[in-house]
Amino acid sequence: MKNNYRKLKFSILLQTVLVTALTVLVGGFILNYVIDGIYNDSFAKTFVSMMMHLNMEEQTAIDLYWRLIGNNKTFFMIVGFLLLFALFFYVALSKMTKYLDQVGEGIENILSDSTEPIRLITELKPIEIRLNEIKATLKRQELEAEEGEKKKNDLVVFLAHDLKTPLTSIVAYLTMLDSHPDMTEEERAKYIHVSLEKSIRLGELINEFFDITRYNLQDIELEPIEINLSMMIEQLADELYGVLQEKQLACEVQVEENLVVYGDPDKLARVFDNLLRNAIAYCYEYTKIQISAQMKRGDIEIIFTNEGDKIPGTMLQTIFEKFYRVDGSRSSGTGGAGLGLAIAKEIVELHGGLIRAKSDDIKTQFIVTLPSKNIEEEGAADEVHTHRRHTFRSKSGRRKRIQQKQGTGDME
Repeated sequence: MKNNYRKLKFSILLQTVLVTALTVLVGGFILNYVIDGIYNDSFAKTFVSMMMHLNMEEQTAIDLYWRLIGNNKTFFMIVGFLLLFALFFYVALSKMTKYLDQVGEGIENILSDSTEPIRLITELKPIEIRLNEIKATLKRQELEAEEGEKKKNDLVVFLAHDLKTPLTSIVAYLTMLDSHPDMTEEERAKYIHVSLEKSIRLGELINEFFDITRYNLQDIELEPIEINLSMMIEQLADELYGVLQEKQLACEVQVEENLVVYGDPDKLARVFDNLLRNAIAYCYEYTKIQISAQMKRGDIEIIFTNEGDKIPGTMLQTIFEKFYRVDGSRSSGTGGAGLGLAIAKEIVELHGGLIRAKSDDIKTQFIVTLPSKNIEEEGAADEVHTHRRHTFRSKSGRRKRIQQKQGTGDME
C-alpha cells in the first residue's frame, strides 16, 4: 500500500521543484537586472524626489532612503522571493486541486448510480481502483437487498394465501361439529383430529410470519456455556419421535461420547432442530435419517443425512440465503419461510464454525463443524504446563436408534 501513490508523490515533488526553480530564476532576474541594474539609481532618485516634494531636505531624504530601503535590501529580497514562490505555488495548486476534482467526480459517479466505470488520471490509479471496488460492492448490496425484499414480499403473499387453507378447513369442520350434534363418535373424533392438525399448521405459518419480520430487526446474541453436544443431539432426536412416526420415518443417531463445545445451548439446539426438521420435510417416506457426530482434526463434525430429491449443485450455496427454498413451492405441507438454514448458518458462524451441504442422487447431507472445547482447553494447558493434560476422558463410540414400528416389525 505504501507504494500505491508513488506516481502521485513524484508528480507533487516535481511540481514543487519546478515552482522553486522558477522562483529562483525570476527572482534572480529581477534582482540582477531590475533592482541592481537599470532601475537601481532611478528608484533611489525617485524616492528622494518624492521626499523633497514633501519639504524634506535632500540629505535627509537620502539618509531616510538608506535607513528604510538601501540597508534592508536582504530583507526585501527575502520577502520578494517568498511572494514570488507563493504566487507560482498558487498557480501550481490549480493543477493539484484537479486531483481532488477528479476524486469528487468519482464519488459523484457512485452517487449518481452511473453504469460507467470510474476513470481517474494515472497518478490516482489506486483511488480509481478502490472507488470502482466500492461502487461494485454498493451495487451488489443494492441488488441483494432488492432480491431479498422481493423474496420476502413473495413469501408473505404465499404464506398469507396458505393461511386461508387451514383456517377455512378449521371453520368448516367446527361448523359441521356444531351443526350435527348427533354425529357418531367416530366421525366426531375424525373431524376433531383434522381440526387439530389444521390448527397446528396455522400456528406454524403464523410463527413463520414472525420469523420474517424479526430476521432483520434483531441481532443474534450468544450466551455461551459448556455443552455436552452428545446428549443434546440425542435429546433433540428423541423429542421429534412423534414427527418421525407421522411420516413413517426412522432416525439413527451415532455420536461419540462426551463431545463438548462452548456455546449457546438454545441457539445450537435451534440449529440442530432446523436441520433435523429440514431433513424430515424433504426425505422420502419409509426411509432413514442418520445423525452422526465425531471428532475430526480437532473439531467436532455433525452430519445430518437423509434420502430425498437431489439438490442441484448450483443451489447448494444459495440454500443458506434467507427466504430461499429449493422446491420453490407454496405447499403448506413442506417448506417454511426459507429462514431456517439462513439462521442456522448465522448461529454456526457466530460460534466460529462452518456449515455446508452435499447432495447426490441417493442422499443429502448437511455438515456442521464446531470448534471443540477439549482442544481449546488442552491448548491452553500446554501453554502453562510442560506436559499435555486431557480435560475430558477419551471417547468411545456408541450407537442409538429411534425407529418407527410398523405392523410387520421395525423399519430398517
